[in-house]
Amino acid sequence: MGRVRDASVPAEPPAPATLTVVGIDAADGPSRPGLAEALDGAGLVVGAARHLAAAPLPAGCATVTLGPLAPALERIARAVTDGVPAVVLASGDPGLFGIVRRLRAAGLTPRVLPAVSSVAAAFARAGRSWDDAAVVSAHGRDLGPALNACRALPAVAVLTAPGAGAAEIGAGLVGWSRRLVVAENLGTDAERVVETTPADAAARVWSDPHVLLCLVEPADDSPTGADATSGATSGAGASAGAGMRRDNQPAAAPGGGWALPESAYAHRASMITKSEVRALAVARLRPRLGRLVWDIGAGSGSVGIECGLLGAAVVAVDRDPDAAALIRSNAQTHRVDVRVVTGAAPAALAGLPEPDAVFVGGGGPEVLAAVAERRPGRVVATLAAVDRVGPAVTLLRAAGYAVDGVQLSAARLADLPGGSIRLAATNPVVVLTGERQ
Repeated sequence: MGRVRDASVPAEPPAPATLTVVGIDAADGPSRPGLAEALDGAGLVVGAARHLAAAPLPAGCATVTLGPLAPALERIARAVTDGVPAVVLASGDPGLFGIVRRLRAAGLTPRVLPAVSSVAAAFARAGRSWDDAAVVSAHGRDLGPALNACRALPAVAVLTAPGAGAAEIGAGLVGWSRRLVVAENLGTDAERVVETTPADAAARVWSDPHVLLCLVEPADDSPTGADATSGATSGAGASAGAGMRRDNQPAAAPGGGWALPESAYAHRASMITKSEVRALAVARLRPRLGRLVWDIGAGSGSVGIECGLLGAAVVAVDRDPDAAALIRSNAQTHRVDVRVVTGAAPAALAGLPEPDAVFVGGGGPEVLAAVAERRPGRVVATLAAVDRVGPAVTLLRAAGYAVDGVQLSAARLADLPGGSIRLAATNPVVVLTGERQ
């Protein structure tokens, strides 16, 4: 039995934090009065020169002025090991492209007192919500990914750097219909917020530091930028942003791609959905951040893992414990979190959270019927036996699904002796897609 604390005995106060990270806003103001409390008794304070100059440091406290980060991290780690209270001063919200990530990577767990981030401040100055925005950094890294995010997404905040700022981004966006908001020297007497075009931004000189907001017209806060019932774009000038997602789940496709070759997964006796079939199945499942996909008869887990690579939460179900071990191993290899359920469907489906989409790679008509009873938005099934296609279509239609299907027959290039090439046929597979009506 667990121990029960006597309510009449006062709880001991928590021990003081050994490592505290304090956010400082652009005007060198602290996140809150917690700064003074954190500094009281601190044996080490680390920060940029301007932050150290503005902070009320205790007498005799050791300081480290941030330059190269590695020596500072080593010094902080020694202080924590020795039980010396340490404070790190950082700009804005230290958890947003800040030092918190590096501290945790070094095995340190700080208490964080954030200030308003420059991104939040910039959107506030623009009077715009930003739950649909992607936040990217061009600071200390190649500008290309940030620029391409601005080209691809309807709302992007860019943390800039000298040589990778509003002028360079504006030059790269000429020809795209975008509205730029450049916020310079936020929180200081020199603060300036300018709304401009890419061409104008490219022709101007901007003060550092500045944050850039790249926005697609129209500048409204509707979930999609379109009429939710008819799909018709509305409002003057709305065509500039037509067809682009405007929600809180900006696209984030995996850098390594999807429909990966079978060699990218450990599998047994070719028990894996072939890449050509997987490409269509994943497209039909429409995985994205915020959706849950079931992968039933998962085998190697390749379909579910690729849904995870595209942002979806995934539950993989397989009755074979050896297959379950393979799925876990493959998921770890591809750095996605897949929940693995070992058991035979349909019984193993009981109690699982309701899915948005389901891939049925095996199990027969009783599994398909059990899936249809759960009423996911989309069901994708692969069938190798032609005589199962008709009953599966009938079952799904009876359950209220609009069904379409395609047979995939692929022939892959294969080398022959002497340098010749032949076509090696793979087994044809029927892919059925049911969409709930």
